[in-house]
Amino acid sequence: MTTFNIPNMSCGHCKATVQKTIHAIDPEAQIEFDMALRTIALESRAKPDNLQVALAAAGYPATLA
Repeated sequence: MTTFNIPNMSCGHCKATVQKTIHAIDPEAQIEFDMALRTIALESRAKPDNLQVALAAAGYPATLA
């Protein structure tokens, strides 16, 4: 499981955008959101670097937790 900190993720719209961005790379990714901590934990076949690039392009820069 990979965990990312996403400080810009603060609402339901943010959550939907993050989910859509990740599923565009890996449709089978399983994502657990913690909106209070602004983190996601996910199981994905995609490389974390690729996910970070896509999230940043979507306006949600992420760092590995």
